[in-house]
Amino acid sequence: MTTMTAEPARARAVLSNEDFKLLQEAVLYYLKAHEDDPISSKYSNLYHRLGSASRR
Repeated sequence: MTTMTAEPARARAVLSNEDFKLLQEAVLYYLKAHEDDPISSKYSNLYHRLGSASRR
């Protein structure tokens, strides 16, 4: 008896490059409005990661 193994379906991107740009813009808006917030450094890191992801 021969067992056939189906290959997994090819993964599709969940977000487009335009989505990353929109998210980056939203995070930048948040950063400007909450500059004094201690958590803003985490949003700053996210902003930069989104920028590098959109360049891929």
